[in-house]
Amino acid sequence: MHRRTARAPWELLKRTFGWLVLFEARNKVLLAGSAVRLRRFEDAETTRLAALLGRPPAALVTTVIATHRRPEALRAAVRSALDQTVTDQVVIVVDDGAGLPGLPDDPRLFAVSLTRNTATAGVVRNVGIRLTRSRYVAFLDDDNLWEPDHLEQALAALEPPGGPDAVYTALRRVLPDGTERDVLSVPFDRRRAAHEAFLDTNAFVARRNRSLRFSRLRRTPEVLPREDWELIRRYSRHHEVRHLPRPTVRYLVNPGSFYTAWDGPRP
Repeated sequence: MHRRTARAPWELLKRTFGWLVLFEARNKVLLAGSAVRLRRFEDAETTRLAALLGRPPAALVTTVIATHRRPEALRAAVRSALDQTVTDQVVIVVDDGAGLPGLPDDPRLFAVSLTRNTATAGVVRNVGIRLTRSRYVAFLDDDNLWEPDHLEQALAALEPPGGPDAVYTALRRVLPDGTERDVLSVPFDRRRAAHEAFLDTNAFVARRNRSLRFSRLRRTPEVLPREDWELIRRYSRHHEVRHLPRPTVRYLVNPGSFYTAWDGPRP
């Protein structure tokens, strides 16, 4: 009885604000120190890498691929990005301090490495955003694939007058043996997103603006919500987000290792 009484305020807060919103508020308090340090590192790396690249790569769409120690999967992801029916794009691969494998020779492809491992996917993706110039930005992880018309489908919704600021397509979730687990396709509802994580960065294509940046909190696999949930919820505060029910992403679901191991050795 006492336990139920003690939990009553928490249950009321969860119903009112959503447990994901409450957990994120806690994260910002507990992990604020790591975010400050990582912001300094992100700024320094962006400056260093911009000098190496020279003129920022520019196109209608930038595809940002964050990677860490997945050479074969990365090459497949890069190929699926370069094979899009939309050719007016640049693909930027940002390695989280582990070193880059050999990649295809394509003038639209750029690849950079951070000087050390951050173990923070948001920072890695932010560097890719900041090093490029484009009207739209898309995201692809190094262990996932796009169907050839992924960007075409997104731009068909984004480009017409009165279109939304961002879209996300459906995910075809596959197991390591290649069999399909299910298709995740949930219409956008900001209130529902406070209670349920149904959004994924791999399916997200957005108009570039000041809201398009990832959280710099260092999120271990145990820290919820994930950075893609935080990005899209914050982006949708002032920008329209729309769901496209066509599955254009092949998303790897590995029950034994659901999250990328972003914890490589530090130099």
